[in-house]
Amino acid sequence: MMDTPLDRPSPAWFDAQYNNRARIPEHPSILAHWYDESVRARAASPRMVEAAYGDEPTERLDVFPATAPGSPVLVYIHGGYWRALGKRDQSFIAPPFVAAGAMVVLPGYALCPAVSVEQIVMQMVRALAWVHRHAAEYGGDPRRIVVAGHSAGGHLAAMMLACDWRAAAPDLPADLVKAALPISGLFELEPLRRAPFLAPDLNLTAASARRLSPAFMPQPHGRMVTVVGGDESEEFLRQSALIAQKWPRSVIGAEIVPRRNHMSVLQELADPSSRTHRRALKLLRLA
Repeated sequence: MMDTPLDRPSPAWFDAQYNNRARIPEHPSILAHWYDESVRARAASPRMVEAAYGDEPTERLDVFPATAPGSPVLVYIHGGYWRALGKRDQSFIAPPFVAAGAMVVLPGYALCPAVSVEQIVMQMVRALAWVHRHAAEYGGDPRRIVVAGHSAGGHLAAMMLACDWRAAAPDLPADLVKAALPISGLFELEPLRRAPFLAPDLNLTAASARRLSPAFMPQPHGRMVTVVGGDESEEFLRQSALIAQKWPRSVIGAEIVPRRNHMSVLQELADPSSRTHRRALKLLRLA
């Protein structure tokens, strides 16, 4: 069923569906692995630079330059339910794509509840505008930008694909983002208002939840591939199925990765032997 199961009144049900740390007992070891791999990734990338895309302290991004000019650009947006983690917690995503011939950018953003989800979306709009204007300085082709993201980052990746870039700034092309690859993305935000562990930090209203839901936005012209773990909750599986139903022309692939949960599925993106990594390379036109 594609509609949000709001006939299920139990807040505990929504918590059970969306509280991934509670669902994954081994999450501390996964987070530690991400951290360790990210430290190693930055140490092995002496050309990485941090740049500001705005005036706020949180408006900074890490750039992993391409090894040759005119390379496609992968912008990867971290998750954490818009309220946790940071760009350097997932630096491990970058090296395999640089090795494959891409420039990689990891933007940071402010976190809820200090800011709203809508403010975070606008920070990502500014970050992508910066990438388009400055990509060539780091070997990237501003005409070949692909956005990926995990969980809340998957939501933000879809929002960037659907963005009206001409309204954001007159110097930006309408098709600034060519493709998106959300992993365990959130495309309908109303259920998050029903999850007590999360709702107070996000402070969404019925109106803002709908306004910020890609599933209720006009279908974009760019391409999108969705990825979700086979061991994720029914709601995360439903979220990916929902966006494929709502954006049938845009969603050109929908992958369910067996034996992967909400956190372990992210490791597929950085694994050159995985189907998810190959999907990303194809969107970047590197495969």
